[in-house]
Amino acid sequence: MSNGHSLLIIVFTPIICACILPVLGKVSAAFRNYLALAAVLVSFVYSASLLPLVYKGELATFTVAMPLGFDFTLRADSLAVFMACVSSFISVIIVLYSFDYISHYRNQNEYYSFVVLFLGSMMGLVFSGNLVFLYLFWEITAITSWRLIGFSREKEHALRADKALLMTVSGALLMLLGFIRLYLEAGSFDLAAIRLALQSQSISGLTVGLILAGIFSKSATLPLHTWLPDAGIAPAPVTALLHAAVLVKIGVYAFARIFIVTIPLDLPWKTFVLVLCGISALVSAGAAYRETDLKRIIAYSTISQIAFIFLGFACGVQIGVAGALLYILMHGLAKAGLFLCAGIVEHNAKTKDITRLGGLINVMPVTALAFLFCAFSVMGVPPLGGFFAKYMVFAGAMEGSSFWIVSVFLLGAILTILYLYRAFSAVFLGELKISASREGSPVMVFCVALFAALSLAGGILVNYPGVLARYTAQQMLSWAR
Repeated sequence: MSNGHSLLIIVFTPIICACILPVLGKVSAAFRNYLALAAVLVSFVYSASLLPLVYKGELATFTVAMPLGFDFTLRADSLAVFMACVSSFISVIIVLYSFDYISHYRNQNEYYSFVVLFLGSMMGLVFSGNLVFLYLFWEITAITSWRLIGFSREKEHALRADKALLMTVSGALLMLLGFIRLYLEAGSFDLAAIRLALQSQSISGLTVGLILAGIFSKSATLPLHTWLPDAGIAPAPVTALLHAAVLVKIGVYAFARIFIVTIPLDLPWKTFVLVLCGISALVSAGAAYRETDLKRIIAYSTISQIAFIFLGFACGVQIGVAGALLYILMHGLAKAGLFLCAGIVEHNAKTKDITRLGGLINVMPVTALAFLFCAFSVMGVPPLGGFFAKYMVFAGAMEGSSFWIVSVFLLGAILTILYLYRAFSAVFLGELKISASREGSPVMVFCVALFAALSLAGGILVNYPGVLARYTAQQMLSWAR
């Protein structure tokens, strides 16, 4: 089988299975669940199979010629494969967790169908070599996340889902205008052709601003961030998948793909991105410290930590870019674990209000320890994986940006320690306030324990993902020259 056909399998296996799952669910819920898991697992396995190829410096491509420059092109380079492996692997664990968590919900056929469709559209976006299809897959992720946020179909949930859809789609429409202007300036929608056409010239500031608007809306960056905390009303695996581990990473991926690999940003725009993300990191960290809803705390934390990834990419030096890539992996593992732990707490304690919780370590010891290890990784406590990612980002920022920018992010890192310790202390320490609480199901506990173990292993064995991140960063910056 050619590598181009592997790309088709990665993208279209989940998309095709998403259409089959509702029908299969009418016959057997167990078969539906296992098919959903298998579809996601196939994407991960085939993505991982491309690692040896791309880390030799080769590319895997699949192209169908179409008129007017709308060629359907899938292209696998080291950045695309790295993102695909991270997203699909985390999705495998989240789908497994869903087996028990979602088992008491209505509309389960719809849930699995949209989750798997979301992953397929994510894979399509990551491997798209053409801006038109990148935009189309981008919008499919918006539609699937809208339906999953409003999964319970209650009025308040529907309103918050509508808010998320309107904010992200509005940003995406601005981004589309930026893509059209980019086509007029470069004469192509193909990313490789755009890179060649614009090697010796800059693009207009309006084009950059329009594209950044779409990126910042999807990545929930201030002031386009308010939809993400509101999306915490969705089931825990949805918030873990869409709003911590995968969806908001689309924005930072697009930033890396467009503004590092294809058309590197000019210094004034880099400074703008760094300043805006520094403010976003600080404000969202402060909001997390004041919040009392556990899932909203974790959501605000996501907004803050995404800004650190932007810091690594925008500084423009190899160690910072490698740190940002490693941060995508480590933050995804740890933040997915935190949301799934919050799901166990909410499932059994029937509340997300940390002022009504306490002492749960006595009845949920595994969940408590998993939450603690994942929180340590997000804080950047050694030897967990988040420490090394954050260290590399700061090292790159010290080399590639100003002292004041680094100082703002350092304050944000200190606030991260404070609000996550506050959340852990309020939920798991002290006197037990809710006597009906108990540990989650074996499958759910296994999943959160696995995320915690991977966050620890990611630090102890950091050389393995670190080598991939450094090599990817090296390739990205070499393409940008």
